[in-house]
Amino acid sequence: MVPTPAPSPKHSNSPGLSCNIVRSSSSSQFSEASDELPNNVGSVDQLDILPEECLSGDKDRPLRHVDELGEVSYYSLQPMLYSVVIILFVELVERFSFYGINYTQTSYLTGAYNRNWNADMEAVSASSYVSISVAVAYTTPFIGAFLADSLLGDYLTIFTGALGFYLPGLFLIALTTIPRMLGDKFNLHALKLGLLLLWPAGTGIVKSVVNVFGAKQFHPILQTSMIESYYVNFYMCINIGALVGGIVIPLIAQHNVTVAYFLPTCVLTLGVMIFAMGSTRYVKSKPKGSLFGKKHKSLQPTGDTIPLFVIFRISLLIIPFNIAYSQMATTFIVQGTVMEKGFGWIDAACMNNADALSVLFFGRVIGTHFYPALAKRGIKIPTTYKFAIGSTLGALAIAWALLVEYRIHKEYEATKEKISILWQAVSYVLIGSGEIFAVSAAYEVAFTASPPEKKALASAINLFCVGSLPNVICIMLYHACRKCFINSHGTASITHLKDYATANVGGYFFILLLIAISGIIINLLPQVREFVESIEERATDLVRTPKTPMRPSRMKRAESFDSATESPLIHAKRHQAYLKYGSGPVLYKSGSMRAGPSITIDKQSKKRAIRKKEISMLYKGEMGIHTPSSMYRGEGKLLIPGAVLKPTKYSVPDTELPQVQSESDPLLKRADSV
Repeated sequence: MVPTPAPSPKHSNSPGLSCNIVRSSSSSQFSEASDELPNNVGSVDQLDILPEECLSGDKDRPLRHVDELGEVSYYSLQPMLYSVVIILFVELVERFSFYGINYTQTSYLTGAYNRNWNADMEAVSASSYVSISVAVAYTTPFIGAFLADSLLGDYLTIFTGALGFYLPGLFLIALTTIPRMLGDKFNLHALKLGLLLLWPAGTGIVKSVVNVFGAKQFHPILQTSMIESYYVNFYMCINIGALVGGIVIPLIAQHNVTVAYFLPTCVLTLGVMIFAMGSTRYVKSKPKGSLFGKKHKSLQPTGDTIPLFVIFRISLLIIPFNIAYSQMATTFIVQGTVMEKGFGWIDAACMNNADALSVLFFGRVIGTHFYPALAKRGIKIPTTYKFAIGSTLGALAIAWALLVEYRIHKEYEATKEKISILWQAVSYVLIGSGEIFAVSAAYEVAFTASPPEKKALASAINLFCVGSLPNVICIMLYHACRKCFINSHGTASITHLKDYATANVGGYFFILLLIAISGIIINLLPQVREFVESIEERATDLVRTPKTPMRPSRMKRAESFDSATESPLIHAKRHQAYLKYGSGPVLYKSGSMRAGPSITIDKQSKKRAIRKKEISMLYKGEMGIHTPSSMYRGEGKLLIPGAVLKPTKYSVPDTELPQVQSESDPLLKRADSV
């Protein structure tokens, strides 16, 4: 038996009052606005307008929710400060560690940091190693998703990825930097184990789960409007970590690569320790699947869940933007190598930090001011329009790269001189601002539209579309457009300005511009917008109308009814109904919420809202069948799930109330009409 919920503190001392069951009354009528549950509950004052079923009575986590399995969870009014900030810190230090290693691996493998102790690789081999590690990092999120959704849950999966793979991989890579620590010769086998398996596997496992775990700290009904800003903050933390790691680690590595590589190991260890210290603050949902794919009976496929293939189709919409995004590590670098360093020290690799700074600035403005301002006015930008905005900014970034290409050729023809690399800053800033709209929106939709038991797997699919597919397409484009990179000598060596000036890299940029424009057009199509909106609305319906147990048959209810202990008032009504109608036939409704209360739609904001008086039916799965054990008291009334109650002048002892039936009882319904 599921225990009854704790009463709210303000009701804890309220005496039980006599009640009468009615189907409706003027005192229980709400206006359309006041009857809808808010989706931005973040203050104590808002608790007064919530139904008792939404309150836990806990001071730190006063919000209550019951999922489709009947599992009760409690939420903070300020989850961002209560628990999510710790999760965001873990993401920040993880990105610090990842990009600190990723940006310096090629130089380390080729011996740029230590000529006497290194892997002695050629540039092609070193680049291949780094590419393989990145490929593994964007593939293993599926393993993390399986562990989180089917075996361990989100919380333990993060620990498994960090302690079992990520930290051992970082530690092993760092050990290879110490001369003769792992043997007289450079231990390439140890480096392969750390660089190609442990480190990227840990990255993928943690990456696929941590953003979902953070989103689950928000109440799925009462705090849905906060999730949008959470994902913006999440993406900002990614870029803070990337920015700091991309600056600090390379600078230290120029002086001591061993210290540089042990630093991310220590920082991530600190992050995991802080994450463990916040254990009691997290909402930890249990895995909703099993090792062999069987699910809880309430999660069996019924046609009411959203297939993951649909999430994949939605994630494909941001590929045009991500193709433009991928140029920052490839063709933008190629272009930057033939340009003059900014201020004498800003080279092509450092220009990537302009993207991170752009994300931090625009993320702050958009997440803290722009989105909340729209929310107050009931305005929500459609997801596909966010993708279109991102693709537009990506197209502008490529267009600016074309302009820079024109300036390089024009200046070389006139003076044979280089132009400043700072000309590239505009492209990086545009890409960074586009990420806020496109990529953060993709994270959000992958979480909100995915089935409850497949959140982490949906995140892995999203990461696959963000990182893997665009890079594969870019490789194909590079080979298809190889002629654009051929210089006058017939080779693809264009690292010197005189060779670069004879190639046609601008032709490649023009093709990228067409791809980005196609992304704008596709995401603005009404059919695409309506498809994505229908999926989001369907996901909202599924969250707010969980499966509920079927009401027992009339025969079984009659067997459990004891007329000897029946309330005198109810007994009189039932007898009156019997004299007029006899004993049957009696019709009753199914307990399915799909045929239950309706969801109101705000025509202006297009957002769905659930009625306050419907919340007891939503949480019916946890409350169970309407038996005496499922009733609990509130202030001035006895609350029974499925019934509408009000105090009356009748004085009926509390001992006679437990056998009261809900308003759906057919005999009572007939008696009321007499």
